[in-house]
Amino acid sequence: MSIQIRLMTDDDVATCGSICFEAFKGISSKHNFPWDFPNAESAIQLTQALRSNPRVFSIVAVEDGRIIGSNHLWEYDEIRAVGPITVDPATQAKGVGRTLMQAVIERGQGSKGIRLIQDAYNSASLSLYASLGFDVREPLIHMEGVVEGQVPAEYEVRKLETNDLAECAALCRNAIGTDRTNELVATPPVFPSFVAIRDGRIRAYATAPHFWALNHAVAETNDDMQVLLIGACSLGNMNLLSFLFPSRQADLLRWLLKHGVRIVKPLNLMSMGHYEDPKLVYIPSVGY
Repeated sequence: MSIQIRLMTDDDVATCGSICFEAFKGISSKHNFPWDFPNAESAIQLTQALRSNPRVFSIVAVEDGRIIGSNHLWEYDEIRAVGPITVDPATQAKGVGRTLMQAVIERGQGSKGIRLIQDAYNSASLSLYASLGFDVREPLIHMEGVVEGQVPAEYEVRKLETNDLAECAALCRNAIGTDRTNELVATPPVFPSFVAIRDGRIRAYATAPHFWALNHAVAETNDDMQVLLIGACSLGNMNLLSFLFPSRQADLLRWLLKHGVRIVKPLNLMSMGHYEDPKLVYIPSVGY
């Protein structure tokens, strides 16, 4: 098989989005997990958003003039993020995924590090990423639910404002040794972000807590994270929270389960290059 890698164009978006939908649907259905995309149109919309973003490096794999896969490298901050990578189900297990991954790894050389999120039940992708040099850093679970409760009087939870960015960046650096400020700024307004304030200082923040693919959060303590999630639910009209959660945060996990947040599926956070074990309570995004 002769595979060519080139930049994605607008004309490629519909094909790449359709392949993305079918690939994720196939692997999820095979293992009896919910689909990542409800329909092909939603995957096409995501592909278009990534393709049109100047901070995302988007490529396609082509064989005999036919697109057979795509991949993306998010380049918002000093830590890069991979995904989604998808291969036409009819062409899988033929080296296309490896070629697409090698291309974004080469692109990411010189950055502080590269991260990705991997479906833990997908042994083929885990084998691929490990063989390319990625290390499993954190077992994750995708969680969804509505957290009901009252924000304690000593806290204020509100939507994140531009003036909060420096304080959020400092909190994030204290947690993981880097920040996600550009990723935070780029979060679409349709997915609001929130801060929890105690004693006049931001103690926790969350970007897009209702949409796991864009969400990340940091808090000084479990209590701060709990209040943040309660407030985000209340301010978000009690819409479903959806986020990736490090399952080793056992006490907070039990609190979430007690409050009706359910586990959707298991995943792994994997990294290449710089990585620091978190020092504070956190919820990772696809890119950190």
